[in-house]
Amino acid sequence: MVTLMAIPAAISLVTLGVRDVRTSTRFYSTLGFELSSASVEGEVSFFRTAGAILAVWGRAELAADANQPEPAANPGGTALAINLDSRAAVDAALADAAAAGASIPKPATATEWGGYSGYFADPDGHLWEVAHNPFWPLDARGLPQLP
Repeated sequence: MVTLMAIPAAISLVTLGVRDVRTSTRFYSTLGFELSSASVEGEVSFFRTAGAILAVWGRAELAADANQPEPAANPGGTALAINLDSRAAVDAALADAAAAGASIPKPATATEWGGYSGYFADPDGHLWEVAHNPFWPLDARGLPQLP
């Protein structure tokens, strides 16, 4: 197998295409995500996280920037994830997401792999898994450490 080295294995920014930037900005701000002053009100919002930057940008603008047709809705097939240090923290996070306006398509349950997880969906249907994996300890930033 040939390994290419031009692209580092580092995710620096995740952009979600949204129907309404203001609505999504309020949602993620309510969850406690820290809004950056680099944001442009109503056009694009950038949030600091322990890992990659999270951006919300208009769906049409994102599609145009990528030279792609605008999707009619969230195409699915992708989920972002937040790992937490306990089952209780997962339950609390999902409750907070629901209070902020998220839907809960899958309440937290024990998993077949020995963890505990559930999902919330943001106002545009983007899925977020909230999980506790007892086999992946979290570092000081709250990021999982793979074996």
